[in-house]
Amino acid sequence: MIIKKMRCWLLLTLGCLLLPMAGAMAQNQATWVWYPGDFEIWLGNQMQNRRTERGSFFPPFWRMDSHYVLIDFHKDFDLAKAEEVELRAEGQYNVKVDGKLISGSPQRFTVPTGKHRINIKVYNQERVPAIYVRGATIASDNTWLVTYEDKEWIDASGKASDQSGTTWLQAGSWNFDDPRGAPSRFRLITEPQRAANVAAQPRSMVVDFGRETFGYVKLHGLQGKGNLTLYYGESREEALATETCETLDRIVVDQPQKAERTTDMSKAFRYVNIQYDQGVSLDSVSMLYEFAPVLERGKFRCSDQQLNKIWDVASYTMHLNTREFFIDGIKRDRWIWSGDAYQSYLMNYYLYFDTPTVSRTLFALRGKDPITSHINTIMDYTFYWFMGIYDAYQYTGDKALVQQMYPRMQSLMDYCLARRNKDGMMEGLAGDWVFIDWADGLSKKGEVSFEQLLFCRSLETMAVCANLVNDKAGAANYQKLAADLKAKIFATYWDENKHALVHSRVDGKPTTNVTRYANMFSIFFGYLNEAQRQDVKKYVLLNPEVPKITTPYMRFYELEALCAMGEQSYVLKEMKSYWGGMIDLGATSFWEEYDPAKKGAEHYAMYGRPFGKSLCHAWGASPIYLLGKYYLGVKPLTAGYDTYLVEPNLGGLQFMEGTVPTPQGDITVSCNLKQIKVKGAAGTGTLRFQSKVKPTSKGGKIKALPNGQYEMQIAPGSEYVVTYQALQSPAVK
Repeated sequence: MIIKKMRCWLLLTLGCLLLPMAGAMAQNQATWVWYPGDFEIWLGNQMQNRRTERGSFFPPFWRMDSHYVLIDFHKDFDLAKAEEVELRAEGQYNVKVDGKLISGSPQRFTVPTGKHRINIKVYNQERVPAIYVRGATIASDNTWLVTYEDKEWIDASGKASDQSGTTWLQAGSWNFDDPRGAPSRFRLITEPQRAANVAAQPRSMVVDFGRETFGYVKLHGLQGKGNLTLYYGESREEALATETCETLDRIVVDQPQKAERTTDMSKAFRYVNIQYDQGVSLDSVSMLYEFAPVLERGKFRCSDQQLNKIWDVASYTMHLNTREFFIDGIKRDRWIWSGDAYQSYLMNYYLYFDTPTVSRTLFALRGKDPITSHINTIMDYTFYWFMGIYDAYQYTGDKALVQQMYPRMQSLMDYCLARRNKDGMMEGLAGDWVFIDWADGLSKKGEVSFEQLLFCRSLETMAVCANLVNDKAGAANYQKLAADLKAKIFATYWDENKHALVHSRVDGKPTTNVTRYANMFSIFFGYLNEAQRQDVKKYVLLNPEVPKITTPYMRFYELEALCAMGEQSYVLKEMKSYWGGMIDLGATSFWEEYDPAKKGAEHYAMYGRPFGKSLCHAWGASPIYLLGKYYLGVKPLTAGYDTYLVEPNLGGLQFMEGTVPTPQGDITVSCNLKQIKVKGAAGTGTLRFQSKVKPTSKGGKIKALPNGQYEMQIAPGSEYVVTYQALQSPAVK
């Protein structure tokens, strides 16, 4: 039903989320455009300031930037014949053709035959300056150039300057293709939903919507005079705890006739405890489910029904937290946290491949110069931001995003480089939050090895992006900085006796403490040699004496490291135990934190509050990424899946099948103990697998590799069927 309504909505409503990232629009397709990042920052401000805590306004902890209020747009055209142009703008504006000002604020004007430049300057303090231009061949799109300062002057004779130091960028855009659908009108869509169960009492009712959800509560047949309060709960216990539940709404009722009333703000809940005065009556309750209509392209099914359930709950968790941006959790913060978002990007590439939400989130997180703190005030979250841009390029092949982001990357990296200590390491300074993970007793003192690893990866990202924008000097500098830091990391932290990277160095001396964080990242960053990889697997990742990780946030990376080491069978058992454990406790979406040792309502407590924990947190959806990348085994080898690898690993399953989305179509994989089927829509793929016997394939040429491995090239548009015999791990119970 939702999918059907989504299709109708796409045809009828403005501002949808499903179209591909701007940059591949049809010829002469006009769309609203703005200064890159400004709409994203403005929209982020709107969303993040909706958070409330027990009815009180609760804004973000960090500096909030705003859009530039005056923007100059221009583009050059060569017309075969004169053309009438329609213009709409958000804000006050003027128009120049070839430098000559047109009187007034024309909604239509004519551009003569030949070569001409159109300039449009827009001012808007309240909303983002944006334009929509449409003619027979002239159209506003992201090939227009924009600036927030034109740096020109006029001399005493009236002559304009011959040169300018203005920096022009390509315009930002999304999918606002209707001239009436200005960006400031964007809203998520809603769909009516009924309650699953209602327990009514005199002057109260407890409404259960059946699973975690998000939206507006709708009160039917509301009548009378008095007060009504809605206490929201992700659990029944929270909804009934009127003094300690996290969110609520208070409504003053003055309604002589029966009427419908919808709450002003959307909220997260499963249960709603509604209490009202004796002078108030209420017939029934429903809700308007609010969501972003992203299309679920990624799929996974296998022989293990519990794992299928884990995939379904993970995808629903991801759906709830994919909104205007990738947010952390729907109940409490509803903010854009870089560490949470980084994992959402990766899960998104295996579920939706919705690139506009990635770019919006990156722009909103970065904000504007000058930089006065780390992103979200957290050192590691700054580094995740850099890494997110690298992954966006690797998965999508979109150079335009890198080009728009590169100046912002440079200034943010300059900020980081300026905060190094005398030894060239990153260490928490005043105002820095060194987060790493929610873990009791985890030291953040001194130079933490985990932070140096993320810093090194960020410098490598800078080098890659510098090359993409042809900044050769910058690329060489960043690469040298990364290589020097990497050498220093292993000289400082690698302990031969511990067979691992130690956690930190304090006052110039490495500690003896070993944690999982730096060690597991060093595996999938490719920083370890084979002997070190095996040591880390044995002495850290599979060592019960090393403190365990209890958050889905860092379990994501721990299990990725194990998958990268070929431990899919072990990881499958862990997923079934950990995520399956939440489902066994009744979870309908995955939580911010899960400790199997806790009992009952203890599971809902966090931050010193009985219901502080989020029971729908984006980072809980990580099985999506793990199953797509390490079981179906699909990943890009070069940008935008121009070349890619399919390396299926059953990991104890009897069969599995699924779909992985890419920029140009889907890759489908089906695998059991005797047969593999693969089809890719575009790009050149490599199927790699192991077999006990010599495999065969119709239409594919199989190449033998050492250690029982085989490879076969996958051409676009053709399905390949391989007959083989799997090297199978014991079935997972």
